[in-house]
Amino acid sequence: MSNYRKTTAPQQELQIQGQVERITYANEENAYSIVKVTVDKRLVTVVGNLLSINPGEVLCLRGQWINHPKYGEQFKVNSYSSITPATVTGIEKYLGSGLIKGIGPVLAKRLVAKFAEHTLDVIEQTAERLREVDGIGEKRISMIKSAWETQREVKEIMLFLQSHGVSSAYAIKIFKQYGHNSIEVVKTNPYQLATDIYGVGFLTADKIAAKLGFAKDSPLRAESGILYVLQQLADEGHVYYPLEQLAVECVKILDIELANVKEAIVAAATAKHIVIDDIAANDNNPSGKAVYLAKFYISETSIAANLKRLLANITAPYLFNEGKAIQWVQRELSITLAENQIEAVKMSFNKKVLVITGGPGTGKTTIINSIIKIYKRLGQRVLLAAPTGRAAKRMAEATSDDAKTIHRLLDFSPKDGAFKRTDKNPLDAELVVLDEVSMVDTILMHHFLKALPPHATLILVGDIDQLPSVGAGGVLRDIIDSGVVAVVRLNEIFRQSQRSLIVVNAHRINSGEFPILVNDMDQDRDFYFLEMDDPEAMVERIVALCKERIPAKFNFDPFKDIQVLTAMYKGQLGAVNLNTELQNALNPRGVELIRGGRTFRVGDKVMQLVNNYDKDVFNGDIGKIIAINTEEQEISVNYYGKAAAYDYTELDEITLAYAVTVHKSQGSEYPAVIMPVHTQQYIMLQRNLLYTGVTRGKRLVILLGTKKALYISIQNNKPRHRYTYLKERLR
Repeated sequence: MSNYRKTTAPQQELQIQGQVERITYANEENAYSIVKVTVDKRLVTVVGNLLSINPGEVLCLRGQWINHPKYGEQFKVNSYSSITPATVTGIEKYLGSGLIKGIGPVLAKRLVAKFAEHTLDVIEQTAERLREVDGIGEKRISMIKSAWETQREVKEIMLFLQSHGVSSAYAIKIFKQYGHNSIEVVKTNPYQLATDIYGVGFLTADKIAAKLGFAKDSPLRAESGILYVLQQLADEGHVYYPLEQLAVECVKILDIELANVKEAIVAAATAKHIVIDDIAANDNNPSGKAVYLAKFYISETSIAANLKRLLANITAPYLFNEGKAIQWVQRELSITLAENQIEAVKMSFNKKVLVITGGPGTGKTTIINSIIKIYKRLGQRVLLAAPTGRAAKRMAEATSDDAKTIHRLLDFSPKDGAFKRTDKNPLDAELVVLDEVSMVDTILMHHFLKALPPHATLILVGDIDQLPSVGAGGVLRDIIDSGVVAVVRLNEIFRQSQRSLIVVNAHRINSGEFPILVNDMDQDRDFYFLEMDDPEAMVERIVALCKERIPAKFNFDPFKDIQVLTAMYKGQLGAVNLNTELQNALNPRGVELIRGGRTFRVGDKVMQLVNNYDKDVFNGDIGKIIAINTEEQEISVNYYGKAAAYDYTELDEITLAYAVTVHKSQGSEYPAVIMPVHTQQYIMLQRNLLYTGVTRGKRLVILLGTKKALYISIQNNKPRHRYTYLKERLR
């Protein structure tokens, strides 16, 4: 047995065989695993790329012995093959490992007790005999047969994909998408994976293509690469990109000649994947050529056309006394409206489209409630909507009326992947109010406006100073800046809100002033700044605040009421690290599942990362894990009282949510917010990000960090430029 030596000479490849006892670590992204294997009655550590292996499996491993400076002797795998276990113990471990959906450890024990070393042959060849085991009916037999077939086919696909650098998690997704045609699809056009499968990006597809022999300058690669670059730019917020700049980006990212890029752009436009539009030239775009992904061009032009359609459709004026209506609604709601609020209410009756924008405490909700009340008194049908489930829930609570997500309002059909409410089947309403419009991106606004009937009045409500939408575009800002729509700007903080340091400081931050800082948490305030410079100590303090200090002083629940917000995803003060620390402090024990280096436990707070219409859960929804079923290979999450089940292959759709990025918190309010502000997050220190984070807190906001980082954030008021042309199209 040779020890690891620092030498460039190649070591002799050895072969060993053993049974997998347990998997200590498995990274689903690159398949790197650390596995305990019994070899000749001795437990050894095996490391390397081991795809989708299971305890009980017998492996024939080829590689070298190495001596790790910290962990000692290990066998480093170069390649391996799987041998079906032959012993009764091995078969039981193999079946009980979660290999087959429908068979857990208990059922595996009963199957092996009945069929001994013939168990696997029975499952494969005479599955109907499984009913000889108590508790197994037709449904379970069908599930086991199907799962056995699937895992066998997935294994074949995995072996093919493994040789082309694809992880096991993606192999299962590829099989789910293409079934028996998986290998054929990958061989013919690996770039299709980037389009069809969530989580498989162009870079992964490109690696596969390279291993399959696709040339770097192949037209297929160039065209797919252009779509990839445009989508990356859309993820940064751009609706289009100037042609010359796009070509330069593509040359840089794809490492091909400019001529190849230009040919591919023409081919993509001919195939209608992209649209090249002539717009007004400017310093950023001297040629005036704008390149859109087709869906964004359709959406942006449609928003402009539909807003113009609404504005052009003059409806008959309401025959009532506005003054008396204002007096009536003030009595009904027991309020006194300020002058600008009265003006806003009146404008809702003579403007087809009205934007109401303002920060916290400026009376947006009071205006909306007054408008709704009067419209309903006039016998008009009113619909309320918001972009997320949480924002819709907040709107319903604030108005004591029914509010829906845009998707639900437009009756999205998961089966067809389309909205049922369109211009052919419009909404039935005289007034439609859309809240949190700063969150609404170009594509969603296109679908929303398309479904509005021409006679309806539209009121758009939002805070223009918050972060722009996560998706491409700056719809609210573009509509306001176009000057074609009536806008009510609310700047005055009402007396009852002036007592809140959260509200006062939010407005100070927004206007470029330093907030009023209170660092003594024994004082009875709702906004504190704890000055700290050491990131490690800050993490410890955040954990202590969530676990002990805030629950003790303010009686807030760490799971339901407290939300940690952070500027970044990675780093010591990023969401990933904070989630690990908070999970271990708040939910250290319980039934757990480790997948791809991530640990999920029953009781964990999690967030949905993408819209999933089949499950009726959407990007940003927060829920709690209520069950982990190893036999069915499912995790159940409770979202706002309804459960959603996730197959193990779908777990990249959720993430821990003890800490979330400020971007992901948009449209939400939390009783308590904790937010680190540190120069370690330098790249993300922006005024609108700090302002958005602070305005998420309803009753308590605690900032931790340095005054320098706070100052940098407040001074940095230059929002990142987004290429959009909606403002000009509206004009």
